[in-house]
Amino acid sequence: MANLKEIRNRITSVQSTMQITSAMKMVSAAKLKKAQDAITAMRPYAEKLTELLQSLSATLDGEVGGSFTSQREVKKVLIVAVTSNRGLCGAFNTNVIKQVKSIAESYQGKEVDVFAIGKKGGDVLAKTNTILASQNSIFDNLTFENVAQIAEELTQKFTSGEYDKIEIVYNQFKNAATQIVQTEQFLPLAPVKSDKPVSTGDYIFEPSKEEIVLTLIPKSLRTQLYKAIRDSFASEHGARMTAMHKATDNATELRNQLKLTYNKARQAAITNEILEIVGGAEALKG
Repeated sequence: MANLKEIRNRITSVQSTMQITSAMKMVSAAKLKKAQDAITAMRPYAEKLTELLQSLSATLDGEVGGSFTSQREVKKVLIVAVTSNRGLCGAFNTNVIKQVKSIAESYQGKEVDVFAIGKKGGDVLAKTNTILASQNSIFDNLTFENVAQIAEELTQKFTSGEYDKIEIVYNQFKNAATQIVQTEQFLPLAPVKSDKPVSTGDYIFEPSKEEIVLTLIPKSLRTQLYKAIRDSFASEHGARMTAMHKATDNATELRNQLKLTYNKARQAAITNEILEIVGGAEALKG
């Protein structure tokens, strides 16, 4: 059995870890509320914008999206991997990295590059894939304007023919304990598939439907990327809060076990001292 000093040191170490994990849990819980409110408020707008774009596109003949809908032979693929800059958030980053590697393997014989948003994903994927660029500072000031610059950069790489397909992999926020890995096609725009009949309505469009669609497409792409990063940001804090909660519970259980072991060892040491004293006294009598 370990001596009393070693057990005391372990108890002190575990208590220090508990303080850190508990503090990180509270910080993530505070940040989660703000991030959750942001993504919850944004989703209806993003969904309505997509619905409007699809509704208009379905009433038009031919390809109106121009270069945004260009279906080319896929030779070069760009995967946008959205992870976090810090760890200690369970399997949050690992799940995205696994999904990116799985997608890359599915494009055998084709050139697959990675656009990393988040330091953790970029560092790991750099060992097996070509990292086109890394955007680690976006989470320091997560605004629509900053994300729009990244969306425009990705759009330019597709429209110029540098890449034939761009996909986004990220964690979708469901609740604090659940994050769902999502893969979305960013470009080219996927054709609308719906079994529901399209209602044209008696509307007068000004400007024309074609001009409206071409104006909405870039805005829709920026919104799609912003929603993905916002979803990932909220998921990160939810995953970290859950991970730190579990870590704190495990540390509490370990501390209690160590205290029990310490008390048993202390009791055994006191018993031995009493036996030695009694034995010495009996020896003097003899």
